[in-house]
Formats: sequence, structure tokens, C-alpha cells
Amino acid sequence: MPEMTFTVRWPDGAVQDCYSPSLVVHDHLDAGAAYTVADFRERAATALHLASERVRASYGFACTASAASLERIDTRVRAFAPDARVEVLRLHPPLPQEPA
Repeated sequence: MPEMTFTVRWPDGAVQDCYSPSLVVHDHLDAGAAYTVADFRERAATALHLASERVRASYGFACTASAASLERIDTRVRAFAPDARVEVLRLHPPLPQEPA
């Protein structure tokens, strides 16, 4: 199962790398996009939950690293107003390109 990192810049300028055990994050966040803190939290939570469930389906247990990423996100979210902006700096690795 391919894993990935997504890097975000919080409203205070701090940069954070977040881990996902699945590329499903690409379905919920876009590199270069800015989201409100509330929207980012919701999107990240959905993506990380789906990623953890993919691990469960493959290996029989949820991904604790995915849960830890969401915990760190939740800690940061509490420091900002819901309408403050979070910028997604990078999704790595990028999705594989489809043949032309």
C-alpha cells in the first residue's frame, strides 16, 4: 500500500508534515490550495479515516500513525479561528500520471 506525506502551512506560518498510509488524501486535498481551518480539519479527518480503513481491510488492524496525524492536526486546529486559512504546500508522492 503506497503511503504519503502532506505538508501544510498553518495560519501562524508553522509548517507541518502529516503522514497517511494511503494516497487517498489526493481525493480530499489539493497541493497549492488554501482551506479554512474547519474545512481542512474535516477533509483531513475524512482522508485519514479512509486511509486507516484501507489498512484495516488489508492487514486486519487500523493505522495508528494515521490516527496520530489526525491527533496532531486536531491539536493545531484548536489554536486558530475556524475561518483562518491552512495552505496545502505539498502532497508527496504525487499521483501517478495516466498514460496519454
